Amino acid sequence: MAKWRDGSGTFTVGADRAPIPLQIAASYGARTRGLLGRDGIEGALLLTPAASVHTFRMRFAIDVAYLDRNLRVLAVVTMAPGRLGVPRLRSRHVLEARAGAMAGWGLRAGTRVNVDTG
Repeated sequence: MAKWRDGSGTFTVGADRAPIPLQIAASYGARTRGLLGRDGIEGALLLTPAASVHTFRMRFAIDVAYLDRNLRVLAVVTMAPGRLGVPRLRSRHVLEARAGAMAGWGLRAGTRVNVDTG
């Protein structure tokens, strides 16, 4: 994808998985707002560009997947509220979801995420 925009779509992990709802936060305001003030999320939120995140003032624990420029997962971590994530040098995007969701989707280091915004 050449140019990311705020919006929605779906993503898949692997070829035989069902599409997962996705919100995209590409503008400064949308990335800054992120999941703050929410009680949960259906699907996931893609922050782009992003190399790290924090969970200060968050109401729930989240899974965080750091993605490289080709949407390949570099690392997946679970973060409790009130934490500061470690920046990942090769990370260009960050995918956030409720804690435990990514394991259920089969998302782990080395897998590739396919995004559909149309």
